[in-house]
Formats: sequence, structure tokens, C-alpha cells
Amino acid sequence: MKNQSVVSNLDWITVIIYTLLVIMGWMNIYSASLPIEETSVFDMSQTYGRQMLFIILTVPLIFIILSMDAKIFEKYSTVFYILGILSLLGLFAFGKTVKGQTNWYQFGGFGFQPSEFVKTATALLLAKLVSDSQINLKKINHQFFALAVFCFPVLLILMQPDAGSAMIFLSLIFVLYREGLPSWYLWTGFIGAALFILALIVKPTYLIAFTTLVMVIHYIFNTRITRNPIIYGILFVVITAMVFSVDYVYENVLEPHQKDRINVLIGEDVDMKKEGYNLNQSMIAIGSGGWVGKGYLEGTQTKGGFVPEQHTDYIFTTVGEEWGFVGATVVIALFVLLFLRLIHLAENQKTKFSRVYGYCVVAYLFMHFFVNIAMLIKMFPTIGVPLPFFSYGGSSLWAFTILLFIFIKMDANKVNEW
Repeated sequence: MKNQSVVSNLDWITVIIYTLLVIMGWMNIYSASLPIEETSVFDMSQTYGRQMLFIILTVPLIFIILSMDAKIFEKYSTVFYILGILSLLGLFAFGKTVKGQTNWYQFGGFGFQPSEFVKTATALLLAKLVSDSQINLKKINHQFFALAVFCFPVLLILMQPDAGSAMIFLSLIFVLYREGLPSWYLWTGFIGAALFILALIVKPTYLIAFTTLVMVIHYIFNTRITRNPIIYGILFVVITAMVFSVDYVYENVLEPHQKDRINVLIGEDVDMKKEGYNLNQSMIAIGSGGWVGKGYLEGTQTKGGFVPEQHTDYIFTTVGEEWGFVGATVVIALFVLLFLRLIHLAENQKTKFSRVYGYCVVAYLFMHFFVNIAMLIKMFPTIGVPLPFFSYGGSSLWAFTILLFIFIKMDANKVNEW
């Protein structure tokens, strides 16, 4: 009767969307990695064969999660988090370095990326912390503990270095904002990022003059908060120091490949046969699909292997080329529908722990989705961020599956909550 109860209470809309995305993802991986001579879909020498194995193994993984007591995830959230942190620390001793990044464990022919699974552990601990009745995110010391939960793994991941994975964790600040974190955290982040990019495009003196004008106008017309000249003065000094330090950071702190990616984003002259090649080819592939695409398995850019790593971070280019604008819109619509459904479920949870965790799931998935698509159309620097359920990789597929189905289990269990 217990298994029947779980099945009957599952949100099948979410399960169906997940299934559709996984199937569509495999179809595109198959197209992007199909050799000249077709082989079995279970050919382990091919990426689509290994991905098929990963997909099959998600089935028992899902059954294990759904058969567990939903309270376990909250009760042992601290244990999961500690194990996750230890897995990140272990990389510095036992990790495999690929392209300058030490973010994988290698077991035979398969790799394991712990940062993907630490996302779930971090979300569970953050949900437990924020749901504590003693926690008030309006208090500075409570804000510190909440931010430390995800900033600690961020620091460890940046040391690998893996800026893409680290950035995904920062999406949890939106969850904290939903639960009462002051909005100035968000504004500080947005303004800081905008000033960094603008300082690379506009002369610092012009940018300072513009920000000064904005601050003066804000001071004159501000009626919501106390107009303290000292605060405005401190803010001016901080902004000025930041703007004039951007050039130093760009030239002396960023790695050459990071500078190349920023140059591509802001339109600086780059060699399209070198640093600008990946982005240029991805845009050509997507644009060549037109309205309805060239047809499944018929993409010339895909078959010609013009887009590097197309089965991983650039998998959406296959969708754009072979399925066209219509197909890409369908895929994007499925993701948006998933996000909206998860938000709806989160808002209807009976416990704060489940609600906060649900929003963490949405934040992670949306950030992956947004960054992956945006970097292919020159709206974001190119970084290694997979498209959920689409990009090749056992670690990412299993991690996203665990992340999502823990919440599905929590939602199915809400009938037993008081």
C-alpha cells in the first residue's frame, strides 16, 4: 500500500516533462556523435552508447529515492553536506586534471564530478538552516551562516578551478531573497557585474561621471530611505575604486582563456579560428536551422564536426540546426513549463524545508538552462555549464535526477505532513 501511495501522489506532470527532456537529450547526443558507420545504441565506445547506459541506470536510482523516507533528506542533510565537502577536498589529492581543471575522479573509463552532486547536498543543508524557526535572514549573523553554506563549496570549486560550476551555486542567493534576505545583496551583485563589463568597454572617467550623475539624481529624488551623505560618499569611493581596478584585474588576475571569452562577449577583435571559433560555429549551426531545421540526423554542421564538444556544453546547437526555430522553441517551452511547475509545487508545500529545497531546485536548473543557452548566442561568456538532461555525462544526468526526484518525493509526501 505504501508504494501505491507514493505512485498515486507523484506529480506526474513533472515526471513526464523530465522523461521528455531526457529522451530528447539522448536523441540529440546520438545525432551529434553518430559515426559514419552506424552501430548499436548500446555501443560503449560511443558517447550515445554510454549515455544510454547512464539513462537506464537512472531508473533504479529513481526507485531508490522514491522508496526512501522523505524525512531522511532533512535529518541527514548535514551528513550529506560534509560528505560533499570531503569529496571536493579529495580532488586536490586524487582528482584527475583535464585542460587545467582538477574537478574529476577517474574510475576506469568513467569519470565522476563531485561538484554536480554537492549542489543537492548544499540545497538540503540550506533548506534545513533557513527552515529553522530561530533563523531570521534580516539579521546579519544569520545571513552570514546562510551565505557560508554555499560560499564554502564555491571557494573549493574555484580552486579547481571551475568558475562555471561555482557560479551555479550563487543562484541560491535568489532562494534566500525569497525567504527574506535584504534586496541590496542582489543589487550589489548585479551592479558589480555590470560595472565590470562596462569598465572594459567605456573609459573609466566617463563611467565614473555617469555613476556620479545617477547618484546625484537618486539623492535628490530619493524619498524611501534616509539620505545620508556619508553613505553616498562611501558608495562613490567603492565604485570608483572598483572601476579603476578592473583593468588591473583583467590584465593580471584573469587567465588568458578567460580574457579571450570576455573579449568575444564584448565584441573585441578575436581570431575566429582560435578563441572565437567555438562561439562562431555554434551561432552558424543554430542560425542555419531556419524555421523548421534541416531534419533529424541531417545537420551539416553537426555531421561535419564543426562545433567542438557539441554533445556536451554545445548540445543545443544540434537542436537549433536539425529542429530549427520551432524545435528549439518546443525545448525551451518544456524547460519553462518545468520551472513554472516546480515553483507551483514549492509554493504549495506544507513545510518550509520542502519549500526552500524546491526553490533551490528551480534556481539550479534555471541557472544551468539560462547560462548554457545564453553562451551559445553571445549573451554570456563561454563557460563549461551543461544543459540539464540534454548534455552528455553520467555525473550531470544522475545529479540532476537526484536533485529533482528528491523534491518530487517531498511533494508526494506532503499528504503526510501536518
